[in-house]
Amino acid sequence: VQLQESGGGSVESGGSLRLSCTASGAGYIVGSYCLSWFRQAPGKDREGVANRDPDGSTAYVDSVKGRFTISEDKAANTLHLQMNSLLPEDTAVYYCAAAPAAYCTQWFYPGEYHYWGQGTQVTVSS
Repeated sequence: VQLQESGGGSVESGGSLRLSCTASGAGYIVGSYCLSWFRQAPGKDREGVANRDPDGSTAYVDSVKGRFTISEDKAANTLHLQMNSLLPEDTAVYYCAAAPAAYCTQWFYPGEYHYWGQGTQVTVSS
């Protein structure tokens, strides 16, 4: 399974960005994976941002609730993260991650994920 992110960039505080993550590979089966977005700022641990379970349920870290929305386009094998009302503290490298559904117990724990994208930089200026 390979994951490829796109859509990062630089915006001013209050702006919006939409990240995308496309999955590929013979081992990827739509609807069989727990999909999440993580982020890592310089000097900080990798943090779970948003999750989408195979049944469609979603979860978010408190700091992004009401601002970020995770969604999935199953026909295109693509996971999206719509980020609105961006703040300077959202600045980080954003990663998408996938884990087989049987391993999805604590979505915010990076160690659960088998597959990672290469990351895309998001920079929010004040």
